[in-house]
Amino acid sequence: MNLLSLGLVRGLIAQIAGTVFGMALVMFFRVVAGLPAWEREPVFVGGAIVGAIAFMIGVGALNDWFKWARGEKTSDDISPDPDKPNWARFFGVDYDHKVIGIQYGVTSVLLLGFGGIFAMLFRLELAEAGITILNSDIFELILGYSGPHLYNSLMSLHGIVMIASILLGVGALSNYLVPMLIGANDMAFPRLNAFAFWINVPGAIILLSSLFLGGFDTGWVGYPPLSLRAPLGMQMFLLGVYIVGLSSISGAINVIVTIFRLRAPGMTMMKMPIFAWAALATAFIQLTATQLIGLSFQLTMLERLLGMGFFTPAVGGDPILYQHLFWFYSHPAVYVFILPGLGVISELLPVFTRKPLFGYRWVAFSSLGIALVGVFVWAHHMFASGMSPYLRIPFMYATLLVAIPTGVKFFSWVGTLWRGKITTPTPMLFVLGSIVIFLMGGVTGPPLGTIATDLHLHDTWFVVGHFHDTMFGGYIFPFFAAIYYWYPKMTGRKYDERLGKLHFWLMFPSFMVMTLGQMVLGLLGMRRRVADYDAALGFDTTQTLITIVGFAIFISILIALYNFIRSARKGEVAEGNVWNSRSPEWQIPNPAPLHNYAHPFHVVGQPYDYGLQNAPYVDMDPAGTPAHS
Repeated sequence: MNLLSLGLVRGLIAQIAGTVFGMALVMFFRVVAGLPAWEREPVFVGGAIVGAIAFMIGVGALNDWFKWARGEKTSDDISPDPDKPNWARFFGVDYDHKVIGIQYGVTSVLLLGFGGIFAMLFRLELAEAGITILNSDIFELILGYSGPHLYNSLMSLHGIVMIASILLGVGALSNYLVPMLIGANDMAFPRLNAFAFWINVPGAIILLSSLFLGGFDTGWVGYPPLSLRAPLGMQMFLLGVYIVGLSSISGAINVIVTIFRLRAPGMTMMKMPIFAWAALATAFIQLTATQLIGLSFQLTMLERLLGMGFFTPAVGGDPILYQHLFWFYSHPAVYVFILPGLGVISELLPVFTRKPLFGYRWVAFSSLGIALVGVFVWAHHMFASGMSPYLRIPFMYATLLVAIPTGVKFFSWVGTLWRGKITTPTPMLFVLGSIVIFLMGGVTGPPLGTIATDLHLHDTWFVVGHFHDTMFGGYIFPFFAAIYYWYPKMTGRKYDERLGKLHFWLMFPSFMVMTLGQMVLGLLGMRRRVADYDAALGFDTTQTLITIVGFAIFISILIALYNFIRSARKGEVAEGNVWNSRSPEWQIPNPAPLHNYAHPFHVVGQPYDYGLQNAPYVDMDPAGTPAHS
């Protein structure tokens, strides 16, 4: 098979050619304007922008829109090309939501790997006092810099690459699951869906390129004035995240319209699977708040490129303005990450307890409550920033208030578990682990949202431990639970249960040790984003232990990847309703057909009435025979 027939290969070639052309174009316009042809930053930024557009043209994500603009007909057929092997669908533009969901998921895991490698490198550095590993000449040879600046760049990239990975993982869950859960055969806008995925690829490449263009030492937040003085890699960070944000907004539009317009007959909002509620709340945040981080990054790029003084006090700018714009998105973004994960927990618990979901309506509305209240808490990140002191109190109360809808979910989970017929296959283990770890993130949150304690704990490793608990408990563990649970639906084969449980029992205790160690260091006063520490402080033992368990987590994820790849080829064939679930996607064959449902099904009951006699949820048979309860 010709490699050029793969859209990804054509897109990458086009991005390289487009970047070179864009750089030449900027140099041409500079000469016309009477400026020196070569100035590193505008030339590279212009090349990166043109390269991203060229990638989208080369991969074929804009083909149908170009045809429409020319007045040509476009086809809505999503059937695979019979002249290409089936795997080729995943390396090019495809409008099937299941293919796009898997593309999102695989790309998310790849970025997760990059973020993990960055973490392992700077964790080796932190294992003992002094600048040791990152002072190596090999880094100076490859990157042109080493030492503390390299530590800061790796730490910063770890944070933002992990966030991009999670955004892609959220896209994977929403794209793959939402249409099947609500009885649709695809997303409302398949072409926009494909665009939203593929724009992430040049965005991720630009983001990763920052490591080779001087890096950046601002952390993932990119605060000015430091970000205004950072190397060229800073611009690649700003531009890469800006492009990924465009994907997030496009995907949100699709999820909202799909849920409101394409639900199966009889599926009222109060009969909708709980994950769809979580995806809807997430999409509202993405649609309304993502513009603010895009704006803050765009203003920083313009100040660097054109000297516009948005954040420079000497010319009338205000660096605190950046923080308000940035956190107006970036705290609600935490709920973008965790709401789908909390939806997975609520979706899977009834299956493995054989009980109805306790308080379904409260859980559904709690997702919207978290999305709403979460928009009003951003400035608790700024208690130590020098913002107006009178603003601290209302933001403290809003921060504490968001615990109420979150607590509703915990009460629901405990009520669902109570006296249930609990079984613990791998997905359920990850669900239970999610609850425990997310609870740790929850109880360590109020000290950071309360003014008096936050002023002491701000920018310490306590924040690092809290944030990792929140992200792993709210997203990473539920993400693995979802992969294991829907793996037979995606591949038509079962994973190796022994390897799945090995993954969990290696990852869960290691993670608990890691975050508890991080919070202990924070309470002892260790600052985050610092490459070195005084050996006399006695932090070495804890830092070494955190490094060891960090590698154990990394190894556990490698075990999971081996399990997924091997089982896709050699795993036991998954037939029928693997988990005896009431959900509609488990009433169709594995893997799911090209068009999910040959006939529209009718919703005739409640989604989580497990254990109740004569209580079907969906009628899959056009002749009127309801699916079993």
